[in-house]
Amino acid sequence: MSVLTFDSNNFEAEVLKSEKPVLVDFWAAWCGPCKMVAPVVEELAQDYAGRIKVGKLNVDENRELASRYRVMSIPTLAIFKNGQEVQRSVGFRGKQHLVQFIEENI
Repeated sequence: MSVLTFDSNNFEAEVLKSEKPVLVDFWAAWCGPCKMVAPVVEELAQDYAGRIKVGKLNVDENRELASRYRVMSIPTLAIFKNGQEVQRSVGFRGKQHLVQFIEENI
């Protein structure tokens, strides 16, 4: 399964109304740590295919959503379940940390 792209047009349907937990990577193209975590997010999408949805939301293109979820630093990875954010991880984290983060919150 590939990483999905979330935006203001599909966020409600793909994230808030999802029957599966969703990992959302809030990022921006100019952000160095975001570029570092991108391949890890790709791996997680493969590793958790069928169990969770994994997607990215560009904060520069979706400022209202970034503001609504109070994303102050990027990358911010947030897990949503049943339409609610249940946990977040801010800043670059390696795969091992993110696997634990997901396992503890899905």
